[in-house]
Amino acid sequence: MATDRVHHVVEGFVLPPLALYIHIPWCVKKCPYCDFNSHAAAPTLPEEEYVDALLADLDADLPAVHERELTSIFFGGGTPSLFSAKALGRLLAGVEQRIKFADDIEITLEANPGTFEQAKFSAYRKLGINRLSIGVQSFQSAKLQALGRIHDGDEAVRAADMARAAGFDNFNLDLMHGLPDQSIDDALADLRTAIAQRPTHLSWYQLTLEPNTVFWNQPPTLPEDDTLWDIQEAGQALLAEHGYAQYEVSAYAQPGKVARHNLNYWSFGDFIGIGAGAHGKLSSPDGIIRRTWKTRLPKDYLDPNKRFSAGERVLGQDELPFEFLMNVLRLTEGAASELFSQRTGLPLSLLSEARKQAQQRGLLENNPDRLTATAEGQLFLNDLLQQFLP
Repeated sequence: MATDRVHHVVEGFVLPPLALYIHIPWCVKKCPYCDFNSHAAAPTLPEEEYVDALLADLDADLPAVHERELTSIFFGGGTPSLFSAKALGRLLAGVEQRIKFADDIEITLEANPGTFEQAKFSAYRKLGINRLSIGVQSFQSAKLQALGRIHDGDEAVRAADMARAAGFDNFNLDLMHGLPDQSIDDALADLRTAIAQRPTHLSWYQLTLEPNTVFWNQPPTLPEDDTLWDIQEAGQALLAEHGYAQYEVSAYAQPGKVARHNLNYWSFGDFIGIGAGAHGKLSSPDGIIRRTWKTRLPKDYLDPNKRFSAGERVLGQDELPFEFLMNVLRLTEGAASELFSQRTGLPLSLLSEARKQAQQRGLLENNPDRLTATAEGQLFLNDLLQQFLP
């Protein structure tokens, strides 16, 4: 990469908040729609070895902390709730020994209904994990079976009950729509059941067919585009009616309950990524921004003769506007214009021409103080982002 593309003039750059993503790559079984780095678990998981590897991985990234504290931690997967509270407790203690936790740190654990045990989740809560993200996907057993999930509709409801009983007053439900042969009534019934569980947050997103998945190679029958449109409109109205404000393309929250970890991603904040296949974004005080990624296969990640890092790339000056906007324009309120310079170190004037064209097309709000997609821009986000491609 050419030097002039990397070492740009820093205008108003401020080191962003720092989060930590921890990837636990094992699942009970691989779902046919899933393109995440997840692997079917053996009867016994290498918890001790993996925690050791995670902490060593984190040690290698410590120079990128620059005296910042962690604002959030997110355990993703895979199914992190397959790990014992003892293993996660040792891991969290090791992280806190290395990086200061913010007083109000948000610590989220992804969990799937088929792995819920009351005592285990109470133990998670005592560790300081204060938010769950429960991968329900549907409350209809037939749909869950079609998705290859290991739980049924009753277990999905029980998972929310157990989360509350374990002391989690802040939890998200992951719910999909656009499922195989799903009608509008089916989709709205799922959404009503989800709302009835009183989660503080709902991630409601459309099933998409991704390469290198079973569904990609053997596509199920999905709803027509008109049906998907009707589901989206009716579902958004239902969520708003029950106090869930949309703040991102697929994210809805009760007041004060946005997912702070994800909000950091979408605000072009920094995050260390540790674990098999984990990605990160790290800035240095001189305004250089790097994307990092770790060794993907668990067996290679655990191999002491191999490096945790699989690579990194410095983002060039010409890439930064698109990288920034690809994230912040997912937010319904977008971002303050000044955040562009604070996060990228580039002058806002670089966006002037593309911004003007997007406004003329009705995709971007005509507001000098904010970078916000219009309602049409949200619907046609890819078209909007193309205006800012390098």
